[in-house]
Amino acid sequence: MGLTATLAARIAATRYEDLSEPARAAARRLVLDGIAVAVAGTHEDAIRILAAHEQALGGTPEATAIGFGFRTDSVRAAALNGAAMHVLDFEPMWSPATHALSTTLPVALALGEARGLAGREVLTALVNGIEIQGCLREASGQFIPEQLQFHPPGLVGPMGAAVAAAHLLELDGPRLQHALGIAASRAGSVFSNAGTMTKSTHCGQAASLGLDAAMLAARGFTGDAETFDSPQGFAGTFHKSTFRPEELAKFGPPWRVVSPGYAIKMFPSQFGTHFVITAGLDLHHQIDDPRTIRAVTLVGPVMPYVNRPLPETGLSGKFSFQYVLAASLLDGKVGIATFTDATLRRPDLQALLPKITFRMDQDIPARFETMHVEATVELADGCTLTARCDGPRGVWGKPPIPEAEHLAKVRDCLSVRLTPEATERCIALAESLDAQSADGVRELMALIGSGS
Repeated sequence: MGLTATLAARIAATRYEDLSEPARAAARRLVLDGIAVAVAGTHEDAIRILAAHEQALGGTPEATAIGFGFRTDSVRAAALNGAAMHVLDFEPMWSPATHALSTTLPVALALGEARGLAGREVLTALVNGIEIQGCLREASGQFIPEQLQFHPPGLVGPMGAAVAAAHLLELDGPRLQHALGIAASRAGSVFSNAGTMTKSTHCGQAASLGLDAAMLAARGFTGDAETFDSPQGFAGTFHKSTFRPEELAKFGPPWRVVSPGYAIKMFPSQFGTHFVITAGLDLHHQIDDPRTIRAVTLVGPVMPYVNRPLPETGLSGKFSFQYVLAASLLDGKVGIATFTDATLRRPDLQALLPKITFRMDQDIPARFETMHVEATVELADGCTLTARCDGPRGVWGKPPIPEAEHLAKVRDCLSVRLTPEATERCIALAESLDAQSADGVRELMALIGSGS
């Protein structure tokens, strides 16, 4: 068999029993984080617009639109819920960089609810979908911004979504091969939409397109069944000479949800900004009066897409090293409210932004795993203060975010729409998802679907 057939057979044979307990525990925590940030994301203008659009299009009422109190077909639900899960840029980051949760969990939840499946199947689908995305990112040989032509979740997300859906649809290896071939023709998304509403749809559309591909394959629809072998298939089209097929052969234990694992985000912004925020918060505690800041110099890797000296919107501020540094220095905290237009227009922020110079240094690696940033503040009295961040808390190779702190984030996000009682029930269901029957999965979806 070729590479695609071998890989598809291995994926199709994977069952819940093949997952280690560390993999199951990691997946449960991912479910909890994903539903929380999705609920919080439903208050964003982008998601309100998308929800109105999807509701107007109709669809068989079989899957829940998180936060809006209506049901639609699984494909549209995956599109909307995936966008909601990504819009805040608050879901975990992966190594190599991508957004593997918001492209996969919405598929597993939508199909699990629609088909009446138990939580253990939802969890297995999630792990499988994340695993293939990590393998594809490793196989790409493309890791730094200068190498990437496409936003990774829009590229590997449809493949992960197809794999997740294939488990729940019980596709065999040959049908999965066709699903992957169909999904390969739906891959790709452009970086220029970072900082716009459209970026959230990179994950939502990846989820829906991969799900749709698997559903078509289940009906007998065909695609290139050798997409990882064909010269003009997925690998040949998107990665050409850099593709490393041996990485796909690593699909399976110890599972990428465990090793290298994922970085829980504690700030709702692009992951590179977390380095800058960490340095800025360190400096904030050393400055008695931010009004005495005369100049700020930030040194970091070559990352042009986060070099935004004067972002025009709060949303764009999520991708601005200068903006997050200014907010950190002034406020000593960064949260969802940091990235509103109202905060962006604050006079103190507008006064500080022109004082910040970002210098990109070719000698600093431009990968989240190895990069660092250094911020230096010059005060009016001539005093200078410096802070360096080699990695935010919870990043790979560092101790994970403590469970209590993560639960505080989860509760904060869920409280956007849910009562305290409903919040605690959601947490209990997510933390025991693989012990839940189909009724438990549907109860979870009903809770987070509340349009209150």
